Amino acid sequence: MSTPVLALVANAVDGTVSTFRIADGRLERLAVSAVGPGCSTLAIDPERHLLYSGAKPSSIVTSSLDTTTGALTTWDEMTVPGSPTYLTLTPHGDRLLGVFYHEGYGMCWRVDNGHLGDPSPAVFHASSHSVVVTKDTRHAYLVSLGEDAVIRYELGRDGALTKGIPAAAPAGSGPRHVVLNAAETSAFVVTEFSGEVLHYARDSATGELTLTSQQSIVDPSAGLTHSRYGADPAAEHLIWGADVQLASDGRWAWASERSASTIATLPLGLSGEPGPATAFTPTEPQPRGFGVTPDGKYLLAVGERSTTATLYEIGADAQLTAVDRQETGNGANWVRFV
Repeated sequence: MSTPVLALVANAVDGTVSTFRIADGRLERLAVSAVGPGCSTLAIDPERHLLYSGAKPSSIVTSSLDTTTGALTTWDEMTVPGSPTYLTLTPHGDRLLGVFYHEGYGMCWRVDNGHLGDPSPAVFHASSHSVVVTKDTRHAYLVSLGEDAVIRYELGRDGALTKGIPAAAPAGSGPRHVVLNAAETSAFVVTEFSGEVLHYARDSATGELTLTSQQSIVDPSAGLTHSRYGADPAAEHLIWGADVQLASDGRWAWASERSASTIATLPLGLSGEPGPATAFTPTEPQPRGFGVTPDGKYLLAVGERSTTATLYEIGADAQLTAVDRQETGNGANWVRFV
């Protein structure tokens, strides 16, 4: 028998988080907990069993997780100047970083046993969409969709973000979500408008990013075309890239596209650069968020226009095979694991 994994899914329309247990190819819903209207981005402190979630119109909610029942208990809430688009914790859970898409800025809060302190001075970038931190907490990478750039910041112990240095993305591509590989020698960014995974080589000493290649995540048979600011991708049948995740062994990447509702599978070479997609798997309608379990055995996908979550078993060649599907909630858009 495999070791059970807990999965948390944010249901933005319902304002809830569903907790699932994943074990032996089965997806079991344990609990559905009220968190707050529009809850989406989730950051988990596994050591303290704490969950930080962004809610509308302007708050970050802290909840404790009962790992037996899956229930969340909300016990703190901080008002922030906007609706958080992406939250991430430093490895020791002592700092929380967040970006705000509509307001166009990012900031960091010191964390003391789940309580957020005063924020660091904000850094401003148009349509800030995601942020990640290195394991040594020296650097944070903020993705600006509006500036077509990934900005490298130094992260201070006080949470201050300083010395922002941009690495360009292709003009009009709309960079959205970023992930680092385990060795932190590569950064992968999915683009919303062009539907690509961008590969950046990362200098481990300086943190500098260098764009080396890009690969499409769009199913050619879908007939989608390049998107743009202000467009309605669903109505105009345009590319609508969303999320990117990596295999635990570093050999594969997956990326979701919302107009055709597919997850692309891309092999990664020895240098980390993605090759052409080997498969486009149909999935939950409008898959904004999905996740790969820490053991690398399963992928869990949800959709903004669906009320269900699908569990896929990952084959030896990264093929996705649906093995279970369960109800989650309305507007599901985020997946994280404990």
